[in-house]
Amino acid sequence: MIETEQRAEIEAGLDAVWDHVRDIARWAAIMPGYRACVIENDNDSRWTLKVGVGGLVRTVTVAVHVEEWAGPGLVRFRYALKGDPVTGSGTWRATALGSGRTGITLAVRVEGSGPMAPMWEAMGRPLLPQFARSFAAELKRAIEAAPGAAPPAESKGPRAWLHRIWRRLTRRA
Repeated sequence: MIETEQRAEIEAGLDAVWDHVRDIARWAAIMPGYRACVIENDNDSRWTLKVGVGGLVRTVTVAVHVEEWAGPGLVRFRYALKGDPVTGSGTWRATALGSGRTGITLAVRVEGSGPMAPMWEAMGRPLLPQFARSFAAELKRAIEAAPGAAPPAESKGPRAWLHRIWRRLTRRA
């Protein structure tokens, strides 16, 4: 079994973060290697991802089941790779930090089974933290770019200025 936990701070209020996160198709669309997402019902979806380790690249289908939508601060999920002995689970947590900021934590666990489990875990141990970090960073970017996720009023400096300009431009588009 391998695990990782990634944290990020998002320049948006808790409600704006939840409005984005409660749509599972948005989660799938920012996964590294995303190809497609089929929504089966409110809690189940199938994601098609192209993944690679070294020279080995393949397309996998992941069945994702949301066990609990306890918004705006918690989502519990589990998943299984179709055709491979790999399963896992995780949680997404969010906490209001004040001033229009939200802290998020993404915890993910992966378990291989059968005779190939040691290989899955050896390949996945260095990749899982990178994968989760990339997902958390992309989630942060997507939420901050969404309408209604303006930076806090007290934000100053070039980054805040560019963010305000970007928001104005994207609202007109």
